[in-house]
Amino acid sequence: MGNAETIAAHYAASDAGDLAGMLAPLAEDVRWTEAAGFPYAGTYVGPQAVAEHVFERIQAEWDDYTLTIDELVDGGDTVVGIGTYSGTYRETGRFFAARVAHVWRLEGGLVTGFEQFTDTELVNRAIRTA
Repeated sequence: MGNAETIAAHYAASDAGDLAGMLAPLAEDVRWTEAAGFPYAGTYVGPQAVAEHVFERIQAEWDDYTLTIDELVDGGDTVVGIGTYSGTYRETGRFFAARVAHVWRLEGGLVTGFEQFTDTELVNRAIRTA
């Protein structure tokens, strides 16, 4: 399986709600960076940290949180996913939609680095109370 196919499989697992499948391609020392200003901002090291600080929090705090990937750019050891996040924040009932780009870095078929770019203000507007 090539690197773009590995990332496509991660996104397919995300669509299916399969956390184990989402974590499967991550190297044990993966460095996963959520954008500054994003509710889950920071760099997390290792699949368990990513699960706890990103995926589990999203599942707990959002209804119908969705990532739709429109394009996957295969750059060999660097793969870029371009798409849209959307969802409704449970506490406020507010919906958001924001474009997103994911930059994936792979070595030996495993994800060693991830960086997210998105319009964090659109996400934070859904979170903020009046």
